[in-house]
Formats: sequence, structure tokens, C-alpha cells
Amino acid sequence: MFTWSAGYMTEIGYTHGYCRELSPALLSFALLDSRMVARTGLRYLELGFGQGLSFNIHAAACAGEFWGTDFFPAHTANAIEMAEAAGSGARVSGQSFADLAARDDLPEFDVIALQGVWSWISDENRAVIIDLVNRKLAVGGVLYTGYNCTPGWSPTMPLRHLLHLHTVLCGTIGRGVTGRIDDALNFAQQIVDSKALYFQANPAVASWLKTISGQSRNYLAHEYFNQEWQPMPFSRVAELLGGARLDFATSANLLDHVDAVNLTEECRKLLLTVEHPMLRESVRDYMVNAQFRKDIFIKGGRAMSELEQNERYQAQGFVLVTNPADIPMKIQGALGDLLLREDLYGPLIEVLADNSCAPTTLAELISAPSMRGRSRHQIVEALVILVGAGHVHPTQDAEAIRQAQPQCNSLNNYLCRKARFSNDSNYLASPVIGGGVEADQFQQLFLTARKSGKRQPEEWARHAWDSLNVQNRRLMKDGKPIETAEEKLAELEAQARVFAAKRLPVLKALGVTV
Repeated sequence: MFTWSAGYMTEIGYTHGYCRELSPALLSFALLDSRMVARTGLRYLELGFGQGLSFNIHAAACAGEFWGTDFFPAHTANAIEMAEAAGSGARVSGQSFADLAARDDLPEFDVIALQGVWSWISDENRAVIIDLVNRKLAVGGVLYTGYNCTPGWSPTMPLRHLLHLHTVLCGTIGRGVTGRIDDALNFAQQIVDSKALYFQANPAVASWLKTISGQSRNYLAHEYFNQEWQPMPFSRVAELLGGARLDFATSANLLDHVDAVNLTEECRKLLLTVEHPMLRESVRDYMVNAQFRKDIFIKGGRAMSELEQNERYQAQGFVLVTNPADIPMKIQGALGDLLLREDLYGPLIEVLADNSCAPTTLAELISAPSMRGRSRHQIVEALVILVGAGHVHPTQDAEAIRQAQPQCNSLNNYLCRKARFSNDSNYLASPVIGGGVEADQFQQLFLTARKSGKRQPEEWARHAWDSLNVQNRRLMKDGKPIETAEEKLAELEAQARVFAAKRLPVLKALGVTV
């Protein structure tokens, strides 16, 4: 390992994923649902942005000042290229947290965000972050942190230790990081097969090993093979962040806001008897066997009145991000699948789909004829669940959308051009929601074809085929590779027709395309 990396994985890049919880609009909505008042400005800092896709989507799609740092040079270079393509003015840095914190031009921030980073860094770097937040998060500002936690990770921690130990003590440098990861996974499987008592006592851990063995090595390298890897109980995180004058506000995972999704009736009753908020959150983690938390902390948080919450809710817009025909009448929570009431969710989704899926305020939803007989509470809870499940998203106001549109167009053009050569980035920027929208490589190529004047799905498929054929890209159907050129083109044509019928109308409503 290079000494400058402080034990962080720098031999291989991280995945180009998008984290919706980093979205300012989603953070604001989570706070609104929890009746918490936060700052309304948007000077935003992301610590450890990885490949920078989330960071750049939000910098393009939101009106604000965006700062971010990631000291892995390949990540920083990728993020800079995206920022320049978008013309967002995002300030991209390759500095360590300590060097960033020492800058004399660093302003106060309304939002500081980090996803996963807290679990992968040393105690020294966590102390740097706490000091930075203490000095540079404005009063009323929020901190978002997603992190691995106990008790969910507790049974697996010894296996992760063993995997990392093997790469350090037995890994051959010439094998490269992916080869060393493969060797460690194979070695651990041999121990499972030997009937080791640890795995006999923890069969779920053996299943987890099989699961991760099939995952991307780029993902595994950064998730589990850093020198530092420390899942923490919520209480410890809250204690540390208390040193920066922060208090826990709420979860950024909207499904956590609805107890019926995750807790049995017995658990809900017991939780009501736990008065201390830190103990209550800790007990809840045991009830759901939490492995990952998505926490929002606030500096100087204040509760808004119920009247103020109602007024803000009334004006809040919502928009579909999933085609209404593809929204299942069930969601998955800690208890498994929860069936949604057809008589409530069906009409609600229909109203959201009216007017070509145009954004709809809560006031408009409540007054819709098909929603008569449903209480405001029922509608709000249904929206929270649909947002939490990723099918609906709160919207920005009209002026923010107008300002963000040119930058989103520029960033999306850049990402769609890259889709000719790579399937790394499967998201585009939406000015309507101020965040990312899923669009895979094929869909991005279809959008490029439309922009070039091609109007028929068959033309879009041919355009995509011209790019993919040069790469000798493998296409799959029903989990099996498609062999002949004719079959590949036919599959692309089928996907293009589905895209035209289902996905394109949603992307138009979201301002991703015209």
C-alpha cells in the first residue's frame, strides 16, 4: 500500500454509483417529514465523493455552491472532467480531509455530506472530520453520514477481518488487487468447506461470503478491503458527532419514518416505552438488525410547528420517477414485503401520472376527485413510502428548475456521449428533482439517437448497435448471452420500443430530455 493513502484502497477505482440520500432535496424532505427546521441556503460540501457522479449530478441539478474532495487522484480527475462538462462551477479538490480543513478560504457550509466514508477511515481522520464540522458547518446546518453499523454487521466482522488479513499477509503484489481479493475469497471458502465451527454457528455469514464473491471487485475493494473498516453502533457515532455540537435529527431513509414497514406491533409498543432518544434509536437497530444507517444530524436543530409543516407540505411538489405501470403494490422493509392498499395507492399514482407525469403538489393531490375520502395523513404517509421506495421524488421549485436546466443538459450530454464507450454511469441529472435518475447505457444511447434527429425506436436501436458492436459488447437476455448479431439487434429494438412507451415519458417529465 502507498503510505499517502493512509490505508485506503487506491489500487483500483470505486464504482460509478449514485447515492440518492446525498440529494439536497431528499435531505430537506426527510427533515420536513420529521418537523425539523434547517438552514435554507445551499452551500454544500461532500467529503470523499468517489468517482464524483452523485456530487456532479447535484452540483448541476441544484442552485447552490458545491465543494467536494476525494484524495484518490483517479477519482478526482474523473470528477473534474464531469464538473467542467456540466459548467456547474463545482469546486473539486483532491486534498485529504486534513489539508482541506486547513484551507483559509473554506467557507461555512449549510450541508456537509459523506457516504460510507465514516466506516473506512482511521480514528485520526474521523477526528479531522469532527473538527471540520465543528468549525465549518453553519448553525442550523445539517450533516449527512451513511455508515456501516452494529448489530447487523457484528456476526460478519470476523470474516471481513480474515479476508483483509489474507490480502495483507499472503497476497502477492504481482496478482494485483483483484487477484488478491479473489485469493482471499477462495481461501475463506475453503475454511467454510472445512466445517469450521465459526461458520457452523453463523450460517448467514457463509451465505454472505457466497454473495459477495459474485460482486464487482471494484466495489469489494473499497467496501471491505481498506485497512480501516469499523462498523459502529449509532450511540458511538452520535457521541462523537456531539463533539461538533450536532444532534441526531432523523433518518435520510424515508422508509425508516414509517414504523409499520419495519417493526412488528410488539416492537412498536416496546419502542414507545423507551424515552431516551439515543437509547430508542439503538433499540430500534436491534429490532431491525441494522447493518447500515443513513443519518441526518443538525447543528442547532429546532422543531417546526405542525401548522408550518402542513403549509410546507401543501406547497411541496411530487413527481413520478418510475413509470406508473411498473410500480409494484408492495415494498420491502425489514419485515419483508409489505402489501400496499390498492384503493389508496392506485388512485394516488394515477393522479401523479396525469398531465404527462407533470409535478403535482400535495394540495393538488388532496383536492383531486379520486382522492376524496382519503385523509391528509394517509396521503402523506403513502407519499413518504413511495419516495422511500424510489418511485416518487419531491421536486424543486420552478425557478430552481429553470436555473438548473442548462447545466443538467450539459452534464447529460457528456454522460450520454461516454455511454458509447462505457456502461459505468447509469444515471442522468434531473433539474425537476435536483438529483439523479436511472438510465442505463442502452437508454442513454437511445437518448443520443433521439437528439441527433432519429425518431423511431428501430433507428435508436441501430444507433446503439453501431456503438456496442464496435466494443464487442455482450448482450444478455433472461440471464443468458445473446450470440448472433441479428438476435442482438432484435433485442435492442425490443428494448427501444419499451423505452419509448414507458421510460421516455418519465424522463421528459423529469427534464432529462425533451
